[in-house]
Amino acid sequence: MKQYKYMTQNHYVYILASKKNGTLYIGSTKDLVKRVWQHKRKYMKGFTEKYNVNLLVYIEVLQDSDAMFTRERQLKKWKRVWKIRLIEEKNPEWTDLYEEIV
Repeated sequence: MKQYKYMTQNHYVYILASKKNGTLYIGSTKDLVKRVWQHKRKYMKGFTEKYNVNLLVYIEVLQDSDAMFTRERQLKKWKRVWKIRLIEEKNPEWTDLYEEIV
């Protein structure tokens, strides 16, 4: 499993899942720990709360906000099978990566 170094100056695109091969959510943020914590605590009402999507299964680190937003939009347009392949290339067991970033 790849170890992630959490750094606040980076920008992140992430994928959350409800379970292995379950419902997926793609998001982006500059503060990954805080944002995933919010998803896990159902801090904000919406999709992830409704479908219990709170396992951090994929992280991509980008250097600036333009790249972050571009990549997020790109991944959201992908077919589901492509997203699953992307997750399983780096995280075949769909392990929750949250503990690696806190």
